[in-house]
Amino acid sequence: MDASVIVVGAGPVGLSLAINLGRAGVKTILLERNPEPQFLPKMERCNARSMEMFRRIGLSEKIRAAGLRAECPMNVFIVEDLTKPALLEENHPSIQAFREKIRDCRDLSMALEPYQLISQYTLEPLLKAEAEALQSIDVRFGYEFVEFEQNDRGVTVRCQDSAGKSRTLTALFLVGCDGGSSPIRKQLGIKLRGEGRILELQQALFYCEELFDRLPHGNGPGQGRHYHRADTEHTFLIMQDSTKHWSLHATAADAVAMKHKFEEIVGFPVEYELLSCAPWRQNLLLADRYREGRVFLAGDSVHLVIPTGGLGMNTGVGDAFDLAWKLIGTIKGWGGPELLDSYEVERRQVGDRNVGASRYANVGRQKWRSIATEDIFSGTDTGESTKKKLIEVADSEQRKGNRMIGAELGYRYVDSPCIDNIPGGPEHRVGEYHPNVWPGSRLPHCWLDDGVALQDLLPETYVLLILGSKFLDTSKLRQSYEAIGAPVTELRLESNRIRDLYGFNFLVLRPDMHVVWRGADVPQNPKEIASISTGHGRLD
Repeated sequence: MDASVIVVGAGPVGLSLAINLGRAGVKTILLERNPEPQFLPKMERCNARSMEMFRRIGLSEKIRAAGLRAECPMNVFIVEDLTKPALLEENHPSIQAFREKIRDCRDLSMALEPYQLISQYTLEPLLKAEAEALQSIDVRFGYEFVEFEQNDRGVTVRCQDSAGKSRTLTALFLVGCDGGSSPIRKQLGIKLRGEGRILELQQALFYCEELFDRLPHGNGPGQGRHYHRADTEHTFLIMQDSTKHWSLHATAADAVAMKHKFEEIVGFPVEYELLSCAPWRQNLLLADRYREGRVFLAGDSVHLVIPTGGLGMNTGVGDAFDLAWKLIGTIKGWGGPELLDSYEVERRQVGDRNVGASRYANVGRQKWRSIATEDIFSGTDTGESTKKKLIEVADSEQRKGNRMIGAELGYRYVDSPCIDNIPGGPEHRVGEYHPNVWPGSRLPHCWLDDGVALQDLLPETYVLLILGSKFLDTSKLRQSYEAIGAPVTELRLESNRIRDLYGFNFLVLRPDMHVVWRGADVPQNPKEIASISTGHGRLD
């Protein structure tokens, strides 16, 4: 075998997967058809949950250092242009202010990390450098996937290098992180279903060094990250992480029209350069399956969302982190067959919910956008009446796209074969986060009495977490994991405050910090809990 895992596609999802595998010493080959990362603004934000995951592998501070400055405003506006008062303003804390709020929070209601505005063309080179620094990862840019074959022993991949020479590689597993037009998904015959080609827009990237500093604070909307123009062309200006680059979306015909749109929304003369312009389509699609045999799919290859709500890349990063530890457990020999089976069970339901959340946010945006008319900025009575109605609708509907905390933090794996499932459970809410330790949920963040984050104390193993002053004997459960060969750590926190926050004396956590089991005492079926959570199934 040339490697244990071959990953196709070196976007944020494929790179995140490869880095997780490489950190565990799993030999991985990463194939990317482009000769280098592309300077395209495909995504612009790592959400709170993604930043928690990147923190877990030591990358959160590097990502923040590369991204938008922490003090920059994060407000969102609906405008006529940038010289006039905003029609609507959504206030959002800067990253710096958000971190201060998290620092002062003493309950379970907030993530450990706030979001980070960072453009994909900034994030990809950072992750690429991290992958290349790991000896167990062979990063190959300029290698295009052609086809694969699989059997019960492994996968054979044929690819073509930049010189056009055909190469054959073998591995135990193949993962397609190869985008919405995924050749691997197509070879598997897996269909994407849902709503396709909802709207076609142009996306243009501009360089304008002076715009951010010249944004009017008095009569204009001021500094922020998003500017929606209330027109009929869906014009939408996004500040990228450098504050010097700006991406613009609109239903315009071509690059010339996009330059006109940029000048129109800015509203005052600036020096700028158009760097790129290309069409893209809005889709809300989900794959029928995430796996076939030894071949897995992750990211845009299995779910396509509308950027409203910022769930696209972030859902894919969640796929990567989930699949990584399950591949590691399988390759290292302690994972049972249901461990890899659980990947599709868990992540497809998240993909389905997030496609729905994106739809919910987009419907809200289209409600107010549909009110706009050609004469909305004419100054006539009709135009002013239309503007007033649009603002009234947008005041509730536009905000939906920036209220995704429930989708980010509150997802729970339901009916997973690697969770000790119990009936019921909290309702999944897109816009609200209600922290809980129901089996399948992510362990909520909290600060310990000494100011250390609990998440920072949790190793990438199974964790037996004892809370409060009550003595609990975990030896049988620990020995059950050890008998399987699975890594397990016991952590005792004798704080009754922490115990009361979580509501239980004992929790069993997976390496991804999702709850397997919780109770007032240790489980009475320790061998079965260990067996379930490692993918070996329930005991007869």
